[in-house]
Amino acid sequence: MKYRMAVLLGAICYGILSTIVTKAYGKGFTLGEVVGSQLATGCLLAWALVLAMAVVRRKRSKRGETRPAADQTAPRTSWKQAVLLMAAGMPTGLTGLLYYESLRYIPNSLAILLLFQFTWMGVLIDAVSRKRRPNAALLLTLAVLFGGTLLAAGILDRGLDAFRGLGVLFGFLSAVSYTAFILISGKAVPAIHPARRSAWMITGAMLFVFILFPPAFLIDGTLLGGLLPFGFMLGLFGAFLPPLLYAIGVPHIGEGLTGILGAAELPVAVLLSSVVLHERVSELQWAGVVLVLLGVALPELFRRMSRGAPRSTGVSS
Repeated sequence: MKYRMAVLLGAICYGILSTIVTKAYGKGFTLGEVVGSQLATGCLLAWALVLAMAVVRRKRSKRGETRPAADQTAPRTSWKQAVLLMAAGMPTGLTGLLYYESLRYIPNSLAILLLFQFTWMGVLIDAVSRKRRPNAALLLTLAVLFGGTLLAAGILDRGLDAFRGLGVLFGFLSAVSYTAFILISGKAVPAIHPARRSAWMITGAMLFVFILFPPAFLIDGTLLGGLLPFGFMLGLFGAFLPPLLYAIGVPHIGEGLTGILGAAELPVAVLLSSVVLHERVSELQWAGVVLVLLGVALPELFRRMSRGAPRSTGVSS
């Protein structure tokens, strides 16, 4: 249960980000300041955790204690490994830029739904890379997700004219970028401890964003002039806690259940859009949210059903 709760809390953390960003835009802060302060805070917190773990490990070593099984990974990282991890983290920075930019053009509830398309993109890319034809279960899942997205986005209520195409494009591209991050990050130097891997990847994302948007907010007074609370909340709930909580829970509950619990991000974001930002969320949109959650759960449900079904002879699986 504690591992399931870790993944659930990580998804909830992701779900509140768009509301914080919208509030930051309302205070006049720019895209580079919002994303840059988030990653700078997340980077500091991640390396603080690595440092704390190193201190604990050193104390245990002096006392002659054996390192726990969860910590049986290489304590040091070579420069080659560090570069690979920083490169693997760059899509995180790109996702933040694209997703947060979409919030300037479209409602929060639509932006999170567009980002959420990563749920089927990863499955589709995996099927193509393995040269497997999509089966009926996958096609049904894609159809449910697509239908749920149309409903939850409010297209049937407001029509396409209510949404700016540029915002929709940025939101969809954020899903593509996040899909790339998921596919790359899991394969990047898996022997390194999760906390250290996360720290290096956040560092790469931060440097990537700082190249595109030089961090003038660090020296021109913007940080202490109101940006710091937003940067801290975004860094804590977006760049630091979710990767850590996922690293704790995912190895114990598996990717299937992680996908289901991770879907909590969607209703949290839509709920906060309605309650905090006072965006109108109709009954059709809530029905769409339910459909999207069902679509995310379908692959795991089909997998469990196929496990429980009796095998028949003479028929290939």
